[in-house]
Formats: sequence, structure tokens, C-alpha cells
Amino acid sequence: MNTLQVGDVAPKFTLQNQAGESVSLQDTLTKGPVLVYFYPKASTPGCTVQAQGLRDIKAQLDEQHVTVFGISPDPVAKLAKFAEKQQLNFTLLSDEDHAVADAFGVWGEKKFMGKIYDGIHRLSFIVGTDGKISHVLNKFKTKDHHEVVLASLEK
Repeated sequence: MNTLQVGDVAPKFTLQNQAGESVSLQDTLTKGPVLVYFYPKASTPGCTVQAQGLRDIKAQLDEQHVTVFGISPDPVAKLAKFAEKQQLNFTLLSDEDHAVADAFGVWGEKKFMGKIYDGIHRLSFIVGTDGKISHVLNKFKTKDHHEVVLASLEK
């Protein structure tokens, strides 16, 4: 895994959102910074808590013109159910072939309960309007992720 670092240019990508519409990072950056957060699987306990935290700080993110992209390998239909059930007010993107996760360096070997498998590592990136990574968030608990995001934006 070769994870992107602060100062690296974010990979350009276009993925389908929970409504099946194409969403592009480049187009969104014209409106302000983008929080790109990777999570393993919709509707699991940790991913739900993380998404709820971001949902609950939407007004603060809007004040700073920050758009949120939650990216997982889930299909669009699963993202739609997750967004509806949790009343999420931000964009979820489907990266089923994990090409974007690979490009950001967050797809790799994981261990869980003695099993080794490939999957998404829970990392977040703040991409500035210049297209470069301004923050890499890799040390947080899912329930505190939104607080770490806000603290990073204040720096």
C-alpha cells in the first residue's frame, strides 16, 4: 500500500453516487475543498457511526464550503439504502472495483479475527481546491472522526 501524503496531487476520478449519478472530484473542487473518506462497508456499526458524525456536522462543513465524499466498494443500491436509512446529507460513492481506493493507496491487506484479506483501510483525505492533499487523517476512532475532520480544517 502506497498511501498518498500531504502535498500529493489527488487522483482524478468520477464515480456513481447513491442515486446512480456520475460525480467527479475535479468538478466538485471548483466549489471548495473536498473531504474524501474511505470506509469498508455500508451499514456496519463503525461505518454507520462515522457517517452519522459527518451528517451531524454538515452545517459546519457547509460554512467552510467543504463537500463530503464517502467512498466504499459497495454497489450503488446498497449505498442508497444506507443513505436513506441513516438520513445522510452528503455524497456516497461506489468504488466496486476499488480503483479509486488503489489510487489513494487505501486498498490493501487487512487482518480480522485471524483472517487475512484485501480491503479498504479507513483513511480520510482533505483535498484543497488546487487538487492537492492538504490533510491525511489516519489516527481516529469512528465515533470521533467528525471532530478530527473539523480540527484539521481549522489548521
